[in-house]
Amino acid sequence: MTVGERVAIVTGGSRGIGRGIVEELSALKYSVVVNYRSDGEAAEATCREAENRGAPRTLAIRADVSDLEAGRAMVERTVAEFGRIDLLVNNAGVAPLVRLDLMNTTAESWDRVLGINLRGPFFLTQQVATSMVDLLRAGTIADPQIIFVTSISSTFASVTRGEYCVSKAGLSMVAQLFATRLADEGIRVNEVRPGIIATDMTGAVRDVYDRRIAGGLVPIRRWGTPLDIGRAVGALAAESFPYTTGEVFHVDGGLHLRRL
Repeated sequence: MTVGERVAIVTGGSRGIGRGIVEELSALKYSVVVNYRSDGEAAEATCREAENRGAPRTLAIRADVSDLEAGRAMVERTVAEFGRIDLLVNNAGVAPLVRLDLMNTTAESWDRVLGINLRGPFFLTQQVATSMVDLLRAGTIADPQIIFVTSISSTFASVTRGEYCVSKAGLSMVAQLFATRLADEGIRVNEVRPGIIATDMTGAVRDVYDRRIAGGLVPIRRWGTPLDIGRAVGALAAESFPYTTGEVFHVDGGLHLRRL
């Protein structure tokens, strides 16, 4: 079974980090399902670029990952269209609409952020893993993987976006749980943990972090890019780490290092 025959689902795949991941998987000859929530034009453009880069087939599927039925339908459609799922990349995520002090965090913002960033990926992974187990037992796939894209905010406290930090810390534990549960099933699960990445999500704080990065906040003194994350996911997807599960891959320019 070759990498060229494999199928990946990338949630939040139409832009930013998700698009960088799709492009790298396409270069590895994965067929890719590009999940998106609202911007169909961006998703279709990502699909076209993916095919230009080598993806045998692509499919854009609209689904809000916080909607469990929509997630289930996406998995079922993927299996119906492609006959298999070899890789799930849980990338979709949102930041709070407004940064507020922790003492002013609203229940509405909490529910929105955790619904998309934590609850949705948990149950989507449950659904995909169930399908993968069936496909493994049928001999349709071999060595499937699940990758969680989390954030440096898993371990860095930011009191003006506490709900985001909680969601990413929780997602990191979800990755550990599924890595433990699925190892005996033949499914590897790993986490890619980005640092400060130049996307539209970080656009509003660009000037602030330009100064902080220049001042040494990040040992490798530059912004990360979606391509940096895409390459990390691509290395995992290319079977470069066949004896690794439950690992955290920091892609943050050294931001996580404890320094004196």
